[in-house]
Amino acid sequence: MGTTIMMIHGMYCGGWAWDNYKAFFESKGYRCIAPTLRYHNIAHDDFPHPQLGTTSLLDYVHDLEEEIRKLDKPPILMGHSMGGLLAQILVARSSAESLVLLTPAAPRGVMALKWTVIRSFWDDLTTYGFWKKPIKGTFENTIYSTLHLVPRDKQKEIFDKLVYESGRAAWEMGFWLLDKNRSSEVDESRIICPVLVIAATEDRLTPPVVVRKIAAKYGKVSTYKEFAGHAHWVLGEPGWKDIAQYIYDWLLSAKGKPRGQAS
Repeated sequence: MGTTIMMIHGMYCGGWAWDNYKAFFESKGYRCIAPTLRYHNIAHDDFPHPQLGTTSLLDYVHDLEEEIRKLDKPPILMGHSMGGLLAQILVARSSAESLVLLTPAAPRGVMALKWTVIRSFWDDLTTYGFWKKPIKGTFENTIYSTLHLVPRDKQKEIFDKLVYESGRAAWEMGFWLLDKNRSSEVDESRIICPVLVIAATEDRLTPPVVVRKIAAKYGKVSTYKEFAGHAHWVLGEPGWKDIAQYIYDWLLSAKGKPRGQAS
């Protein structure tokens, strides 16, 4: 069996978010799996599962670990947004051939509540008890935070696939100082595989100033790349193939380097 890439989606999404990248990397000979997170396998207009609101990041991690155990060897982990944080937690708990983070959410210790981030989650942050309820962004907020560089005729198409997310998971990411379970914590000393961290200059949800700090956390094993003219939805904005190609080239380069020597 060839090298497997596990692709981990972000908030409100499903495995479908990786359709472009999955097709691209399968054409390069990789085996790609894109699991849908717990309680996300519903339609846009469906009511959320009653337990979604209190689902933790660590519940998602547990499910993904079960999927990884089915593989014959450690995969390449590729995560977008919240999926990037889940990928970081996973690698610190086990191992991976490589770790690719696309506009990733920040782990505990990296302050990420910039104004554009607060603006993106304003409706949720001003709803009392959001940390124990399912949450779902409005169309306007989703365009502002995530899809503003996606062509207009595609924005509604993507939005109509989005589903409810866990308020608990959002709280664990944004308010990690208050989380006694330290759910978003990542021990960087345990991540020794090559790490690629991708930022986008127009990203309002995970701004480059935050993503640079994530890359710095992993020191010598980390490669940081910032793409101009891109925003948070690097999975499907015009020009996404350029990013996928860069990742492919990096993976080929990183494969030949001893662990701890990515640059």
